Amino acid sequence: MYLSRVRVDLNGLSRGALFDIMDGRAYAAHQLLWRLFPDHQAARPFLFRQEMEEPEEGGAPRGLPLFYVLSDREPVPIAGLLEAQCKSFSPVLEVGDRLAFRLRANPTVAKSVAGQRGRRADVLMAAKYPFEAGGERKSQACVEAMDVAAREWLVGRAESWGFRLPVEPEVGAYRQHALSKDGGRPIRFFSVDYEGLLDVTDPGRLIETLAQGVGRAKAFGCGLMLLRRP
Repeated sequence: MYLSRVRVDLNGLSRGALFDIMDGRAYAAHQLLWRLFPDHQAARPFLFRQEMEEPEEGGAPRGLPLFYVLSDREPVPIAGLLEAQCKSFSPVLEVGDRLAFRLRANPTVAKSVAGQRGRRADVLMAAKYPFEAGGERKSQACVEAMDVAAREWLVGRAESWGFRLPVEPEVGAYRQHALSKDGGRPIRFFSVDYEGLLDVTDPGRLIETLAQGVGRAKAFGCGLMLLRRP
């Protein structure tokens, strides 16, 4: 695997693409990053996460988009458009290792309907629904219920992904996305930012999880788990 920091030369984008990328629209970013793999014709070979570039020490914020990309092949930079700082990613993990993590995920659950296949539902919207019905969508109890639902989704699946959470993760930004694609109905999904500590329980499974991504909406900037030694 390869882990890359990808910067975009905004002068190389069309006006429409510029606005889409700066606005954090995941489908536009997905299309742009595909260009790092020009000879690949099969399934998407990468996961990504979009952030804004941090300022240099003592400098003013640059406000430029920055992408973290994990791929199964080395990306090919594009002069005047995409700069990629790439390194081989082969983590050596042992049971009991404690790591700090960041994750942007799409937390969903399958909801079965009589006579129909189960549909995916956003866990935070499900937690908010009872409060909306009662006209309390902005209450503190509603916010707390959504936070609990987001944490339980990750905690309840951690062992199957090769780790456990020694403390409850922090839940950050919760975003609702509506992406237009080829003039059809918008693709709607939700993302939650998590941050915290994990303990490795199954190194091989965790490495598989990193490669495959966590949860759904991976084509739209979700699922990439970033790790570091605390």
